Amino acid sequence: MGPNFRQLRGESRLEQVRIGVIGLGWRAGVTKYWHRPDGRSVVVAGADSDPARLAKFRERVNPDADVTTDYQQLLERKDIDAIVVMTPDFCHDEHAVAALQAGKHVYCEKPLAITVEGCDRILRAWRDSGKQFMIGFNMRYMNMYRTMKEIVEAGDIGEVKAVWVRHFVGLGSDYYYHSWHANSRNTTSLLLQKASHDIDLIHWLSGRYTEKVAAFGGVDYFGGDKPDDLTCPACAEKDSCPEARFGPLTRCAFRQEVDVEDNSMVLMELEGGVKASYMQCHFTPDYVRNYTIIGTEGRIENSEPENRVYLKSRKSNTWRDLSDRIYEIKTAEGSHNGADPKICDDFIAMIVDGKEPVAPPIAGRMSVAVGCAATESMRAGGKVVKVPRPEPWML
Repeated sequence: MGPNFRQLRGESRLEQVRIGVIGLGWRAGVTKYWHRPDGRSVVVAGADSDPARLAKFRERVNPDADVTTDYQQLLERKDIDAIVVMTPDFCHDEHAVAALQAGKHVYCEKPLAITVEGCDRILRAWRDSGKQFMIGFNMRYMNMYRTMKEIVEAGDIGEVKAVWVRHFVGLGSDYYYHSWHANSRNTTSLLLQKASHDIDLIHWLSGRYTEKVAAFGGVDYFGGDKPDDLTCPACAEKDSCPEARFGPLTRCAFRQEVDVEDNSMVLMELEGGVKASYMQCHFTPDYVRNYTIIGTEGRIENSEPENRVYLKSRKSNTWRDLSDRIYEIKTAEGSHNGADPKICDDFIAMIVDGKEPVAPPIAGRMSVAVGCAATESMRAGGKVVKVPRPEPWML
């Protein structure tokens, strides 16, 4: 980000950051890590259009929080310093822009938006606001991927030339196809919602942004001819359907409106000629991410089931020829293997101490830009699509 982040944003020091949360669904539970009445941040208010979520938010985060169904009330409050946006993806640009324009610091859950234009609106509002902004790329805080980043940065595999990512989404039905995510008007595609983390890590681990993509995909399992208003409890096939669910998300996964790909493959060419591939499937039996990074002097590969990273060296006439290595990744307390409390701490450190974010705002924009370009390619039969470049001031 260049100069000291506080100097760029022109902030004065806060002793305790008072936070309001817009969007009180499942993901909003992470805001408990910000509620530290004796510490540097406190969650004082929440807003959601669904009244049923207000009491649940108080139960999970702060029993004394003010709650409302009108998010504008949070923006009008002078005693709220920062806004956390946890609403559905298609609402992010509206809520993040409004919060920045109201003079609030903002943390926005990924993906940044569901269009490149939406991302750019947020970045312009951030530039004009003089406030701090963070995108919720918590995978950059996971011990597994931080270790891989350290290995790459140390030069232990030489110069990165290729990145391969396979994402087995064994809970695709539970997370996406019983809910609003399954329609493209709400998500564009799951190459944004689900892949935004992975695309960002490809960029982060390689140190390069994607320039062009080609992709193939389809609705190969979910979707179908069931009525859009059908729910699992009301379905005549509920006792035999392998995707029948009876929890909070029960819309039929085989309904007609389902049009987001459940099986997709993306080829990417990054700056400097680095090649990358990303594969995502939502009807696999397991839930795991597999990363392989290949350099001129070796490669690394992670194993989430084993909680390990493997380094294989190739002949380079250096000390690296002498051994392969295995990294035993340590576990950490807190959700997402400790990543959520760490990113929450960093958001406060960014506001109070001027600490630069691990993921700058442009990273959120570029992840979405790649996802949108790949979606365009996928739905046009795999043509090569250039990724829209950011304006110079965004970098």
